[in-house]
Amino acid sequence: MNDKSRCSWAQGNQLEKDYHDTEWGVPVHDDKVLFEFLILEGAQAGLSWSTILNKREGYREALDDFDVLKISKYDEFKVQELLNNPGIVRNKLKVNSTITNARLFIELKKEFGSFDAYIWQFVGGQPIINAWESASQVPVSTAESDAMSKDLKKRGFKFIGTTICYAYMQAMGMVNDHSTDCFCYSK
Repeated sequence: MNDKSRCSWAQGNQLEKDYHDTEWGVPVHDDKVLFEFLILEGAQAGLSWSTILNKREGYREALDDFDVLKISKYDEFKVQELLNNPGIVRNKLKVNSTITNARLFIELKKEFGSFDAYIWQFVGGQPIINAWESASQVPVSTAESDAMSKDLKKRGFKFIGTTICYAYMQAMGMVNDHSTDCFCYSK
């Protein structure tokens, strides 16, 4: 697959290429994966996605494989343990937001039956298919990400601004932002 045309952001290391080729932009409806990326996208704030991809396994180990019920019960001792873990981004606000967001994620699942049912409503249950020729055309936010961010913030979620929400929508396949010359565009 290395000889195929990819989106310009996925020209770096093999980890980025593999992520681009197999995950990014593929519609996700599994609550566990939706939660994992909600946390990872928030952790990315101010950092590169490459940094987060490189720490993804560290996050899985540190956060009990993104077990939302376990994370929702983390205490101050666990927060300190996480802040000392070089395998994740050691930012107290981001660590605390992970716990807060886990608790709120559980509430949303109760209210809507699943987080999937809640989050996909922002795109009418179907991916938005864009036709960008280059990365410079791709927006950093949209009306849909604005609405998602506003609603999540109203519910108390943290590290969930509109740019983070749009990156989340891209990652979870809620929008197809592969460039039209990318071999993944028509998948």
